[in-house]
Amino acid sequence: MIQSMKKQIILLAALLCASAFAQAECKKVLNADRLDFGVKTGLQEYDCPKAADPIAEKIQQYETRQYDTGVSAQNLKGDPELSSSMALIVDEATGEIIYAKNAESRTSIASITKLMTAMVTLDSRLPLHEKITISNDDIDRVKGTRSRLGVGLSLTRRELLHLALMSSENRAAAALARSYPGGTHAFVAAMNRKAARLGMLNTRFADSSGLRSENQSTAEDLARMVRAANTYPIIQELTTATSFDLQMPIYKRARSLAHKKLVLRNVAFHNTNKLVREKDWQIGVSKTGFISEAGHCLVMQATIANHPLIIVLLDAAGKYTRIEDAERVKRWLESAANRSFRNG
Repeated sequence: MIQSMKKQIILLAALLCASAFAQAECKKVLNADRLDFGVKTGLQEYDCPKAADPIAEKIQQYETRQYDTGVSAQNLKGDPELSSSMALIVDEATGEIIYAKNAESRTSIASITKLMTAMVTLDSRLPLHEKITISNDDIDRVKGTRSRLGVGLSLTRRELLHLALMSSENRAAAALARSYPGGTHAFVAAMNRKAARLGMLNTRFADSSGLRSENQSTAEDLARMVRAANTYPIIQELTTATSFDLQMPIYKRARSLAHKKLVLRNVAFHNTNKLVREKDWQIGVSKTGFISEAGHCLVMQATIANHPLIIVLLDAAGKYTRIEDAERVKRWLESAANRSFRNG
């Protein structure tokens, strides 16, 4: 009897210690160095236990169909039949889950990573006009991707942000991390701290470009990241720009080199998401991504049928499949809105 009571006391003490440790860890995240450069994200309520996480709860309700549908979902019929392996559509205004498919499955996220790269860069409040020179350290030795940003080229931090976000330039993302106080290692640590603050509990960052397959997350977590990114006006502007002309030196003109004249030419960079050029799309934030481990990915904040939405599409089989999935989502929601108008 006495032995049994001792065991119960020891078990109770262990549980209390575990609870205290969890609270301490939670506080550690909440008190992490906050340098939110843009508008406050308002996502602090997601920083601690997942059981209290509104997005996770709503996904569970969606999957079991145990929720009270709002106006935005009550007229939805059928299935958009998305080809992406993982997908999530969230009504940004209400938090309602419009559609979920394997939203809690963890996967590589490729260049979707660069949205976090942009937020950490802006949070640091480093001068956007500061010149940063592309170096050998910025060359991709993971996947061997090519770049038009030659070693020795100097660009402002804002130009690097523009190229990393709009045309997914890997050397630009690498240079942003390298020029961070403490270098690349400190930058990646800041990315993971930011993810923890946003409640991205199933996310891990290993580099600033997304070339490493260890950059992993879920559709559920990426919805939080897109929502946070949408509070930064600069990220909105740069991710939805259709193109960017950059003056770059030409070194192949022997005569000009002989006379020591610097010859410049305009080089056009384009957005990797063609939907930003479509007039019938209202997009607030956009980012594409691809490596073989991640498949073709697309995340957006977009307004469809007068509803601000967060759209996450991961691991699509083909380059255009993610775009076709986005179009399917748009037609599906607009059809529901038209039925609601006719029936109203």
